[in-house]
Formats: sequence, structure tokens, C-alpha cells
Amino acid sequence: MRALGRQLEAALRDEFAAAREIRRYIHARPDLSGHEHATTRTIIEQMPPGLRVEEVAGSGAIIRVGGEGACVAVRTELDALPITERTLIDWAAGNGAMHACGHDVHLSAGIALARAVHRVGAPIPLLLVLQPREETAPSGAVDVLGSGALERHGVRAVIGAHVQPLLASGEVASTPGTVNASADEFTVRMLGVGGHAAYPHLGPDPVLALSLFVTAAQQLVSRDIDPMTPAVVSIGAIQAGSSPNVRPDHAVARGTLRSFDPAQRELLHRRLETVASGVAESVGCKSEVHLDLGEPALLNDPRLAKETAVNLEGFGLSHSDDLRSCGADDFAHYAQRFPSLMMFVGTGASSGRLHGADFLAPDEAVDHTALALAAGYLAACTALIT
Repeated sequence: MRALGRQLEAALRDEFAAAREIRRYIHARPDLSGHEHATTRTIIEQMPPGLRVEEVAGSGAIIRVGGEGACVAVRTELDALPITERTLIDWAAGNGAMHACGHDVHLSAGIALARAVHRVGAPIPLLLVLQPREETAPSGAVDVLGSGALERHGVRAVIGAHVQPLLASGEVASTPGTVNASADEFTVRMLGVGGHAAYPHLGPDPVLALSLFVTAAQQLVSRDIDPMTPAVVSIGAIQAGSSPNVRPDHAVARGTLRSFDPAQRELLHRRLETVASGVAESVGCKSEVHLDLGEPALLNDPRLAKETAVNLEGFGLSHSDDLRSCGADDFAHYAQRFPSLMMFVGTGASSGRLHGADFLAPDEAVDHTALALAAGYLAACTALIT
């Protein structure tokens, strides 16, 4: 496997210059979730001729590099975000969409790896997954898995990587265990009686009920969750009324629940409903709670994480094993079905904030992400062979 690693690294480094140019082309032509057909065609056109290509999940595709038998899947994401870019670079997008989460980097790195694996003729085939709709629901990962394509191709492990400005450029986190939280959304509706704001005694006030709920919900994590386990309750949207002297008949809050632990995830669901009902009743209102279940917590396979760390260092990248966050990624669905590894590739703080209109990963992030994916691919090959 060491000899293969040296051959693959050499072939991969030969692809870096082309991968950077492909990244810029993709970056300038972003597609929104569910409309990634043009991006998918671009990727397929960059592949060596004769590879097996299958459409999947609507606007996505899978590309098999190598012969028959068990294979390693590498997931890349196709979609951009509905953000107007403000990077001022020559190759900035101008269509109101933007690769503000680094998917252009992931895609170009995946192309480089697939072409390098094809060149060296690796003993374990690679399945490049071009996944749509990572940024929106319904999840593209769920649809890829639902198609049965990964089982048909004999996938034994899934590898992914995501750029991360919290890490220095050249640093890659390959962390075992849970690295991202589950992510669920909730809507709480408080029902009262509308009327004149000058006469509060004539009907229950849903704005008061919602205010009490917002305050009480912030205590769920501090009093119901083990402080050694990460969890988040955040409220991002509130709507109530339209006039300062009118008491509305309802008020609505929407937010997110994040947790690293499945049991505590369920506890948060139950407690949210209890708190909403309790504060509503305390001021004479009624409550309605709706939960939308999102991604599960993302669990990295410990063996893959360990083997990948060794490979990363062999490729000259610095390794971290302690990056975890309450962010979420639908890559977690793959990890529920197959041994999987999601790595985080540093871009440095100067690249800006993920999902920000000024986010721009540096060119070397393409190289580092390609090397990270190669490190994970080799780790999975070792696991399959042994």
C-alpha cells in the first residue's frame, strides 16, 4: 500500500494545476440545489473516456474508476448557495448564486483524485459521487442512498472532505467519533386572542407567551443536557403582528436543535414541546409545535480516521484530531450505512466565513483537499484489503 501511496501522490500532484483551473470554471458558473445539471456535465467531461457513468438523485451522477468488485466511494457536492458574491475576483459568479461553502473546491479535488486513480490503476476501484442538494431539503444524500447505487457498486466505505477556515491552511482534521451534530428545525406557534393593545386584560397575549418561550428554551441545554455533551437550541426567526397598537392572535418562532447524542436529541424534542405548552398555559394561550427532522449526527469511523491521519502526514500535511462542531452535513446519512470519514481541510481565517458573500478558499485548498481525499481513499483501501 505504501508503493501505491507514492504512485498516487505523484499522479495527483501532476493534476493540481488543471484542478485549480477547473475549480475556477466551476466557481464562476454555480448551480443552485436541484438544478446542478450543468455542473454535473462539466465534471463528467473532465473524466477520462470510457468510465462508467450513471445518473443519480435527479441532477447528480456517480462515476466508477476501475474494474469490478468492492470499491471506495468519494462524495463531492454539486450545489451552490443563493448568495450574491462579493469577492471581487475575476472569476466571481455573477448569476446570484455562489460557491460560498467550498463545493467548487471539493469537486475539483474529486476530479483530480479520480483522474490520478485512473492513471495509476489502483487495485480498489473508486466511485466518485457527484451529489446534488447538500444545502437544501430534500437531502441529496438520502436520495443517493435510496437509489441503491452504492450497494450495486459494492461500496465498502465513503470518504468526504470539507474546507474549514477555522483550521490553518495545510492542516487537516481526521477526527474519530462524532464530528457534526444532528440538526432538526422547529416551529412554535402561540395562539391567543387578537384585540386592542390598550386592553391587555381582554384576551391572552401570544407575544408574551412567545417571549416567555424564547427565554425558557435557552435553558433547555443548560438544565436538561449533560454539560459534557454538545447541544444547541437557537431561535432564528420570530413573526408576530404588524401594528404597535394591535395584539395579534398568534405569534411564531422558528429555530434549530443540535445534538451529538441520539438520546439527548429525543430528550430535546420532548422538552421543547413541554416548555412550549407550559409557558403558553401560564398566560392563557395555547401552543402548537412542529418538528422537522434533519441530518443525524455525523460519526467518523475510528479506524479510517486513524489510518488517514498517517497518510496525511506522509503527504506532508499537518494533522489535527480534535475538530468537532455543531454544524451539520447530510454526509451523516452515508455514515449510518457505511464506514465513513469526513475530514476538514484548513483554509485559514483570511478566506472568510463559510456561507459568507466574501468567502474564498485559496488555490492551495484544492491541492490540500485532493491530498486529503487521497489519504482517506488509501485508508479505506487498506481496510478493504486487510
